Amino acid sequence: MPEEMDKIIASISQKQMVECGSRIYYRGNLFGQEVVAVFSRWGKVAAATTVTNMILEFKVDRIVFTGVAGAISSQLNVGDIVIGQHLFQHDMDARPLMRRFEIPLTGKTSYETPQQNVDTMAQAVHNFLKNDKKFRKILSEHQIPHPKMLVGDIASGDLFISSSAMKNALIKNLPSVVCAEMEGAAVAQVCDDYGIPLVVVRVISDSADEDAQQSAIGFVNQHAAEYSLSILKEYIELIK
Repeated sequence: MPEEMDKIIASISQKQMVECGSRIYYRGNLFGQEVVAVFSRWGKVAAATTVTNMILEFKVDRIVFTGVAGAISSQLNVGDIVIGQHLFQHDMDARPLMRRFEIPLTGKTSYETPQQNVDTMAQAVHNFLKNDKKFRKILSEHQIPHPKMLVGDIASGDLFISSSAMKNALIKNLPSVVCAEMEGAAVAQVCDDYGIPLVVVRVISDSADEDAQQSAIGFVNQHAAEYSLSILKEYIELIK
């Protein structure tokens, strides 16, 4: 979301702006790490074109994709954090030519995040939840008293999951999925093509039901930016 990126971009020092492909990329230093930051826009195509440009033009050596998601698993509540293990494109269906969810010409129905990438981000999220007491106090005051982390499968598609019927269909078709969003698996496909390490970390903004729109907008406006920046700070400390 732009609201998330604005806070990250404001924290980058020695900024240089580069406009390319209808995007503005921000190069600079974030918590002592050389970075390129960009708002990908929404949906699989927009995210895929953005990450392709980051790889080819900016020669990045790893990608972190942050953002919000709707909870599919009943274990998740607003404010919880999910690190993607397997990333599915839930709207990919080329049957009878191949299995449902299979990405054409790959033989894969999902993209798996390397365990080392998952472990590093999991430690970063753990450190955030443990150390950022000021933000935790703010969350508690907004009825998010005990945010937790879950490593699990994520479903991506060009659909905003916003009804019980849509949510239940996703549970039936992809029972391992814990949350849904609109970009992660597309970014994973591009990163797999180019051999670039990726980790997707999502914060739950809604329950992917009839109240999803109102809940997601409220969460993004209030908390999403601080989540993203705080998690990135801890992550960068681990990889520097």
